[in-house]
Amino acid sequence: MLKNELLTQVRSSFVGLVYADHNRSKTVRKALKTVLEAIPPDGNGLNIGAGRTDLHPRMKNLDIVNAPNIDYVAPVEAMPLDDASIDVIVSQETLEHVSDPFTAMREIHRVLRPGGLLYLQLPFTIGYHPGPTDYWRFTREGIVRLLETVDLECIDQGITVGSATGFYRICVEFCAIMISVLWSKLYIPSKGFFSLIFYPIKLLDFLTAFSSQNDRIAGGYFVIARKRKAVTE
Repeated sequence: MLKNELLTQVRSSFVGLVYADHNRSKTVRKALKTVLEAIPPDGNGLNIGAGRTDLHPRMKNLDIVNAPNIDYVAPVEAMPLDDASIDVIVSQETLEHVSDPFTAMREIHRVLRPGGLLYLQLPFTIGYHPGPTDYWRFTREGIVRLLETVDLECIDQGITVGSATGFYRICVEFCAIMISVLWSKLYIPSKGFFSLIFYPIKLLDFLTAFSSQNDRIAGGYFVIARKRKAVTE
């Protein structure tokens, strides 16, 4: 049991540091810093789909899988939180795993305080990755459309990782799939191998950012949105 847990942690760490390191991109870190700094001194935040992360001392963590750092074990579609009770919400690479992202957005809007901020990050070009399920991919227009369904005001938007990363992800998956034709158990180790070998491709993201066609196979997108305050007469 202990050996399996150790292998799982090593694999998770490798994925986060090499293949799926998008949360550490300069763009993501800058946008996330802006949102986290907006948490009032007496306010609070919520990290949806937190996993093992702890983003801020005043931020609670929600996930469908229990862990020592998780404060709420619940789906985003039915959060055990009061209306208008959260100042800042962060959701990184989570809603693609939710069967009904529109219901999830209504829940996010419900618990967010008027004037509160949402940082929403979603993938576009990436292989199927069940965790435990995987339903959706989002274009630039698609992620904005999610906001519009609940009347959240988009105040910033951008690409998290560019076309080079999108291409890298597909290359890694394709090569691992081809190797797995020989023996299905070779998929995981070969994916790790090609993740390392092809890693330099990601460094070309700084060049693809200058192309007007960067949205074609961008790795993913983020938006920062604000819940509108009620208009009083």
